[in-house]
Amino acid sequence: MKEALSEAKKSLTISEVPVGAVVVLGGEIIGRGHNKSILNKDPSAHAEIEAIRNASKYINNYRLTDTDIYVTLEPCTMCYGAIVHSRIKNIFFGARDIKSGVCGSCDDLSSKKYFNHKPQIYGQLLEEECSKILKDFFKSRRN
Repeated sequence: MKEALSEAKKSLTISEVPVGAVVVLGGEIIGRGHNKSILNKDPSAHAEIEAIRNASKYINNYRLTDTDIYVTLEPCTMCYGAIVHSRIKNIFFGARDIKSGVCGSCDDLSSKKYFNHKPQIYGQLLEEECSKILKDFFKSRRN
């Protein structure tokens, strides 16, 4: 999760919402990402999507079976869908997202019967640090 936080800090340098993610296989980070939606003019360029894209290129496969994703903010619907389709085994997230989180906050997509893959979800890891970077970012934007 600390590596995901490191990725989130990279978002700050480009004035993006500070969310970071890493994909891990067998203890090794194989994909990294941070928010780049504004920079790339791409609404899908969330940290999770960027990390999944990098991991898929690294292993040369769109299936990321037996991997884990660590993300500083609870995934949204789009990111949860990408996690399911890539077959990531476990989701570890930091801060809850009360506006669009779908791993328990706004909805719990893991409880839906229509998904053919169900990653295990572990939330609120390093929650204080993950929440603080977001709160500080939005506070600075308001000032």
